[in-house]
Amino acid sequence: MKLRAIAHSRTGDKGNTSNISVIAYDSRHYPLLRAQITSERVKAHFAGIVEGDVVRYELPGIAALNFVMTGALGGGVTRSLALDAHGKSLSSALLDLDIELTPDDKSIKP
Repeated sequence: MKLRAIAHSRTGDKGNTSNISVIAYDSRHYPLLRAQITSERVKAHFAGIVEGDVVRYELPGIAALNFVMTGALGGGVTRSLALDAHGKSLSSALLDLDIELTPDDKSIKP
């Protein structure tokens, strides 16, 4: 199943740093997000785009994860000629990530 089936996302930027939030539509899905959407997995998903570290922050009160990615915007909004200088399409790309339901998760209906 694609991540977009159980979560939505927003992005932000500051210089050459992008942050992407992943927010569960239903708080019951948060443990699944927490288990499968790791910093390492996000960094691998954006290989060739994110040159720096990816740090994950957990926000269980709002069933969300926030990823701060350094070196992600081709030098930064004012220094890059990239078509998507602010990195807004990164959220859509992250929501294309595949997630797997475990036997315990089979009751989850997106």
